[in-house]
Parts: sequence; C-alpha cells; structure tokens
Amino acid sequence: MWAWPLRSPARLAITTLVAVTVAVAVTLTMTYLGGTGSGAGPSGTVDDPTASGPTTRRPGASGPGTPTPTMLPPVPALTPEPLPLSQAPEEAIEVAALWSAAWVRPPEGTTAQQWLEGLRATTTDEYLGVLGAVDPGNIPATRVTGEPQPVEVAESSVRVEVPTDALTLVVLVVETDEGWRVAGYDRA
Repeated sequence: MWAWPLRSPARLAITTLVAVTVAVAVTLTMTYLGGTGSGAGPSGTVDDPTASGPTTRRPGASGPGTPTPTMLPPVPALTPEPLPLSQAPEEAIEVAALWSAAWVRPPEGTTAQQWLEGLRATTTDEYLGVLGAVDPGNIPATRVTGEPQPVEVAESSVRVEVPTDALTLVVLVVETDEGWRVAGYDRA
C-alpha cells in the first residue's frame, strides 16, 4: 500500500495533495468545533480575554474546567517618587563612597576573592553574586578622585555619582534590612 504513491511522480503529487487537503480540513473542523482559535468565531462572538467589557463564549465551548476570562485592574507604575537631592541620607552617600573606594582596581597580587570580601560589607548579597563574575584586574579606575554627590533620591534608594581617575561611577544604593547597600552601578 505504501509503495503505490512511489511508483510514479503523478501518484506522489496526488497523494501529497490529498494529505494536505485532509490536514487543512481537520484543522478547520477542530477550530470551528473546538474553539482553539481566538477572535470572532463562526457564531460571531468574540473569544478574546483582553477585550474590554464582558466576553461571550461560543456555544459548546463553555462548561466545567473551561476558564472564564477576567479583566484585571491596571497596575500603577512602580517608579519611586523622586525627592529633592538635599534629602539624600548621609549614610547612603557614605556607603557609596566606601564601596567605590573598594571597587577600584586593587593592588597587584590581590585575588578576586579578596576584592569581593572588600565589597561584602557595602553590597547586597544579590549584587555580590553578580560581581563574582568581574575580573578586578579589568577595572579601569585605580582611585576615587572626588566627593560623592547624590544625583537621584527616592524614599529607599539613592543614585550617587563618584568620580574616579578613569570614569565617573553612578552607584545605586538601596535601603535593606541590614542598612544601606549598593545594588548596582553604571558609568556616567
């Protein structure tokens, strides 16, 4: 039976055409009866959970175990409310200064583990894990060259610019249960 379509190119083409036609017919039938597609169905109802207002399900598509679409209320933006720079906590600025001094390229012979230990007291545990992938020998700065200055202040976070001999760091300091800790940095 399987050899029949392979006896001539015409038979192979006819067999392929029939197989594709059957597959399309089965897919359309399943979509029509089973409701696997979205959008307007054959009955004209919309089956879109993101549409506003109440939704209507096609006949036969509802029943036990079928989820009913619901609309969730909009979620407000999670950006912190900015505060004046003068309200930057002094402890946060001190942590940024201490962290930056420990972050710069360490003296020759310092291992990556020793460098990380120097950052541990001022860094969040999560960010310390990220810094574990840094090779301190690749850090371009060798020393801090100026005073840290807050550039963005929120209720529980502060961004502080710290100048170094190679670049200006923008250090993110956040309030944690253990006090103020560095949770990230970027170049200005």
